[in-house]
Amino acid sequence: MAKVEVVSKENGPNLVMVDGKLKAALCRCGHSENKPMCDGSHQRLGFKAPGHHTVILE
Repeated sequence: MAKVEVVSKENGPNLVMVDGKLKAALCRCGHSENKPMCDGSHQRLGFKAPGHHTVILE
């Protein structure tokens, strides 16, 4: 079974990792023009949020 992880980067997007490989960067700030994907808007807006790491399936 694949190991799926979601890593919320501090002040950045949610990264979806499958078996250690980046599969998607999901918007967390709500301002991306390409939702649900991150387009880097968080950097321009000064988005602030703590980081977090979650293992979904292993």
